[in-house]
Amino acid sequence: MQDRRNFLKAAALGAAAFSFEGVKATPVTAAGRVVKGQPIVISTWDFGLPANKAAWEVLKQGGRALDAVEAGVKVPEADPKIQTVGYGGFPDRDGHVTLDACIMDELGNCGSVAALEHVIHAISVARAVMEKTPHVMLVGEGALQFALASGFKKENLLTPESEKAWKEWLKKSEYKPMMNIENKTYNSNGATAFSPLQLPGNVYNHDTIGMLAMDANGNLSGACTTSGMAFKMRGRVGDSPIIGAGLYVDNEVGGATSTGVGEEVIRIVGSHLVVELMRQGYTPEAACKEAVTRIVKKSPQKAKEIQVGFLALNKKGEYGAYCLQQGFSYAVCTSDTKNELINGKHYF
Repeated sequence: MQDRRNFLKAAALGAAAFSFEGVKATPVTAAGRVVKGQPIVISTWDFGLPANKAAWEVLKQGGRALDAVEAGVKVPEADPKIQTVGYGGFPDRDGHVTLDACIMDELGNCGSVAALEHVIHAISVARAVMEKTPHVMLVGEGALQFALASGFKKENLLTPESEKAWKEWLKKSEYKPMMNIENKTYNSNGATAFSPLQLPGNVYNHDTIGMLAMDANGNLSGACTTSGMAFKMRGRVGDSPIIGAGLYVDNEVGGATSTGVGEEVIRIVGSHLVVELMRQGYTPEAACKEAVTRIVKKSPQKAKEIQVGFLALNKKGEYGAYCLQQGFSYAVCTSDTKNELINGKHYF
């Protein structure tokens, strides 16, 4: 009997090893799916292309997904040409550039900062909150105090270009955002195309880079960072730094992130909703579509005038997105040579 048990045990282990090696050797399959065990990184908007490239450098060397997403979103945070994230972001109506960010790992650990001033890499401060404090979120002056005490450099985030845009906006102080302005910052090769300041009418939107990654060990992490809504009220915070709204990761199921008008995402706790729908068996795209549909049901008229998009990645390596309006794009990277931009499906 003992010999039989040992034989069955050995056979099972051998089969498992054979199956695992087979999966690892299998290349990426059809669009929307990547084989489990193969690293992948996805992110929102055209500026996700250079962000993905930085994240991939971590993943291809067997690095942790958490390190990859931090490295990835730091790219747009530091780029003054991207006026919706980090350095050079549009200020609030009083002229202050305030940043929101959050990060979450495969263990459910998370950190967040909101209304943070004077520090370019809000995502790294959020990670420090996660790793060095007993808290999840720090805001405003407290977040800045913590960042400076942790060694982050105090800098002026308001660039001449964004200051010029703010002063132009002050002439009428009207908020009439142009949707999908974010995907006009980079072309399909990841090179700078043109600035929002070159667009007619000097009308601006805000937006977020949300990023999700799965590493070679099959573990998931996510990051989300933004300078928030252009010319917002002082103290306004959107969905981006809120765990469950702008970002959520459950390593047993998958992760999700959001972009667009954060108030509507908060109302449905959007990213958590997407993950829970995937837990129920929805594909990433179907889960994102259901979240978008709930926004439409709650505010059908408002939904026609704004943009909200969701992006998701499940434990199998399947990914997908869905948005309110045409124009939302997301970037997917699965190798050194495959970093592509995909147009998200839309409700209207």
